[in-house]
Amino acid sequence: MTDTGVTPSTFNVRIVALRFFFGMTCGREEMKRYMQFRTEPRKLPVVFSVEEVSDILMAAPGPGLKYRAALSISYGAGLRAAEVCNLKIGDIDSDRMLIHVEQGKGRKDRKVMLSPGLLNLLRDWWREARPEGWLFPGKPKINPISPRQLNRAFTSAKHMAGISKPATLHTLRHSFATHLLEANTDVRVIQVLLGHAKLTTTAQYTHVATKTIRDTVSPYEMLAKLQDQTVKRSLE
Repeated sequence: MTDTGVTPSTFNVRIVALRFFFGMTCGREEMKRYMQFRTEPRKLPVVFSVEEVSDILMAAPGPGLKYRAALSISYGAGLRAAEVCNLKIGDIDSDRMLIHVEQGKGRKDRKVMLSPGLLNLLRDWWREARPEGWLFPGKPKINPISPRQLNRAFTSAKHMAGISKPATLHTLRHSFATHLLEANTDVRVIQVLLGHAKLTTTAQYTHVATKTIRDTVSPYEMLAKLQDQTVKRSLE
């Protein structure tokens, strides 16, 4: 399998089958030591700049505001594609400025922020289409739009915006988290907003928060100051 270049995930699935075969079927538990899992290299997520996000949202396909509003929620609240598609009208709480995410990943509910600008866009969309039930109804209207439809709209908008990064719809969620981190939002707050079970999952964004990295003072600066003081003392 290594020689044929299969991906680590495919490799591990086959190893599970082989370990079961030798351990349970053949009674050869000792063979498992020769069948170790492979670790998949962890790549840093692709992130858009704020300007790129703006260009994508403005290029969202029409007619109307449907896909612009849906993609805006994906970025503005950090929602996954399925979470955006399954939003209902009643999930938008304009009094408390919150969005209720029902049965997100791991079948967990959570609350995320609703910004005034996003609320204005959603109100424009509601006045335009008067949706009932689902915030973004599909065809027929008794069903919501599908993640596949939303992904197609994102790909179209990305192409129209002239952005060539190897990005997907999920990149808007990555960008949401990274931009919050660069704005000095506590990583634990970001964890809650994203619905991550583990803080380590959220912490990956510290590796791509370039503004945070750029603004961090290197300890070399302290070394440089110390050297300057030493030079001044030697000249006195």
